[in-house]
Amino acid sequence: MRSSPLLLSLPLLALAACTAGADYQGPASAGAPAAPETFARAGDMVSAATPAPARWWTSLGDPVLNDLEERALAHNPDLAVAQARLHQARAGLRLDRANGLPNGNASIMYAHAQLPGIDLSSLTGGEDGDGGSGDSGSEGESGGGSESLNFYNLGFDASWEIDLFGGQRRTVEASRASLEAAQATLADAQVSLAAEVASAYVNLRDRQQRLAFAEQAAARQHEALDLTRQRYARGTTSALDVERQNSLAEQSDAALLPLKAERDAYLNALAVLTGQVPGTLDAQLAAPAAVPLPPAEVAVGDPGALLQRRPDIRAAERQLAAATAKIGVAKAARFPHISFMGILGIGGTKPDSMVDFDNLAAIAMPQIKWNILDFGRNSARIGQAEGGRDEAAARYRKAVLGALRDAEDSLSRYGASRQTVASAARTRASAERTATLTRQRFGSGTTSRIELLDAERQLINADQSLSQATAAMTADYIAVQKALGLGWD
Repeated sequence: MRSSPLLLSLPLLALAACTAGADYQGPASAGAPAAPETFARAGDMVSAATPAPARWWTSLGDPVLNDLEERALAHNPDLAVAQARLHQARAGLRLDRANGLPNGNASIMYAHAQLPGIDLSSLTGGEDGDGGSGDSGSEGESGGGSESLNFYNLGFDASWEIDLFGGQRRTVEASRASLEAAQATLADAQVSLAAEVASAYVNLRDRQQRLAFAEQAAARQHEALDLTRQRYARGTTSALDVERQNSLAEQSDAALLPLKAERDAYLNALAVLTGQVPGTLDAQLAAPAAVPLPPAEVAVGDPGALLQRRPDIRAAERQLAAATAKIGVAKAARFPHISFMGILGIGGTKPDSMVDFDNLAAIAMPQIKWNILDFGRNSARIGQAEGGRDEAAARYRKAVLGALRDAEDSLSRYGASRQTVASAARTRASAERTATLTRQRFGSGTTSRIELLDAERQLINADQSLSQATAAMTADYIAVQKALGLGWD
């Protein structure tokens, strides 16, 4: 009794329900630390309410900023790169799914052969020995000859490798996880972009305000210099006082230059972030405006929700899933591969032979391949895949710890910046009272115009410090939103 190929393959088919490699059990297997119940640096300025992930910048109440954010999300080049990578990942998943299906090819062939000194009558069906089919013939001079042959063929072949041990399934699993990682990476790019646009906008408004204050201070300093020169001309002050006032005026003028350069740099940054050439937004943003203020209370939720929401953590977790699936791909390669191939062909020496089913030829070829002597190559591939899984797990742990640190650091800075703004506001109020009292004394004739100018200049400096502190507070609020993983749809 002879064994059929099917009976020989039954032991292998019995293992078909097994998929090589361990099933992914989720991020807990990565050994990531458990998130605390609350943020240690939250303070009394935050709320435990769960924040909404998208469009947090609307809480700043600035329509111009809202417009810039929408433009950036629609036209930013970095987002275009992330979206292109997402499209590649989608196509890769479709390709891996298709690779598990049968593969078929159709072909039409025409061949012409010119062969010297060979009788082709047996091939062409002729009876006179000279290729009498009409498609072959004898030609040449005396003392030599050749035979020609035309051949036409219409064929179809199909092949299919059975995913017996789940290698293809693991490949699709890894590809699907990579696609989800690309989606999370796109969301992370949106988070970073939203924060970058808001930070550049806040810095622009801060530089515009501080530049206006600096110009006012410089104007008063030059007025003080003019008055000192007049007094020197009348002999009521010394040349040393003139030089001191001149030095202060030079310093005031010099302070304008870096503010102008920084203002232009932020204008350029906003243009590029919104996908436009530098200078495009100059007219729209030329008029100074106040720095937008954050809300009185900030919703931060809890650390556990943060870890589920932050796109970079989700991307790291999906990369871990993909790396785990690749171990199964490598392990499945150790086992036999069963494939089937079939070929159908119709042909002959005339064109109409391609529609004559009497000329049909069919071949079926089941095949089993098993690399039983690879000298440790596949074991090395499994080791590489396991190393990749361990690296992905370490990156996931790093992402979790980094996210918790980002949140705690940003909350701490935000709390400190709110106190700094309060201190700067008190300093500004004191400078305003001093300027008011000096103005009253000047009106009564008990102090000089130069002293009044100095008091007003101190008030302007306090205004600059308050503007700078306010911008820093809003920037820290933006950093909190980024650390919470907000800004994506």
